Amino acid sequence: MFLKRRCIGSKQVESMEESAAECCCMSLLDLPELALEGILARLPAVSLAHMACVCQELRKRCRSNYLWEHLFQQKWARIAGPSAFREWQRHLSSQAEMGGATTVVDRSSSSSMRGLWGWPLSCLWPFSWLNLQGEEPATNPPLNSLMAWYWALESGTFWFPAQVYNRENGHVGFMLSCYDAELSYDRHSDSFRARYLPHGPRTIVVEEGVKWERLRAPPLDTPAHDLHLSDCLEELQPGDHIEVQWRRNKDFPYGWWYGVVGHAETCSRESHRCCCHLYETVWLEFNQYTLGSRWRWAAIDRKNHREEGNEADGFYGGIRKLRTKEEICIWERMWPSETLE
Repeated sequence: MFLKRRCIGSKQVESMEESAAECCCMSLLDLPELALEGILARLPAVSLAHMACVCQELRKRCRSNYLWEHLFQQKWARIAGPSAFREWQRHLSSQAEMGGATTVVDRSSSSSMRGLWGWPLSCLWPFSWLNLQGEEPATNPPLNSLMAWYWALESGTFWFPAQVYNRENGHVGFMLSCYDAELSYDRHSDSFRARYLPHGPRTIVVEEGVKWERLRAPPLDTPAHDLHLSDCLEELQPGDHIEVQWRRNKDFPYGWWYGVVGHAETCSRESHRCCCHLYETVWLEFNQYTLGSRWRWAAIDRKNHREEGNEADGFYGGIRKLRTKEEICIWERMWPSETLE
């Protein structure tokens, strides 16, 4: 009986040893396809980049545009819009021209990029790509991939166009405005450097430490020096939230300023009697200023508005109506603690 039990016990030990050996020989790639995809989809960008250096099979999987589109949407989509992507393409094209060579674009990858932004990639040239640890990875990501686009932004070496609320650390002269700038990310402080277009004779202004909540992708393709052609004038009525282009003089770029559509002075302001939406004049109201301030009101022509104003009060350009609560809430969070003069 003792020998029989001993024999059974030794067989159990051997079976356990064999199972342990089999487990030691298993790799991540032995997992079911769905399980492996689930693991990779939950990795942060740094870990996914490191995983791409393990082997050829994982490199192929970890460079997938499907995985990097998710990471891009999580971190960058709100501030890095189509204009930033076009600038990145121009940067790569200029590098290609300087180097006198081009990179062949993989059709399957570029079609996914077109689905994200709507522009094809062309004339790409390798650039220096460093991971977050400051170490050179085993391989560079393909430039016609979302992985490369993600790291172009993450590295901080690429300046991309965006817009900044309350520029120059909330300078009183820019409260409740949003201006075009070029941004560079600082991953150590998780903030940005903002480089603004020069105003007249002023040199370029650079602001450090700009936080995420003060940034947005340009909602329109209109350059900062161009007049936006308004498409909402006919529908504007009191209570509508708007952004209007404004500049000090015609040598300056426009900024977008927040306001609401107000009532005419003769209006009773009673909803059932108000006819302001029928008038040819639209009153713009900027409630962040005191009642006696010259910046409190501005009037524009609903039918023939182009750019209106003068050298003393500045020039009002195009108007865009804010149609979502999200956009309006962002402006309301920026509201100054004190009424401006």
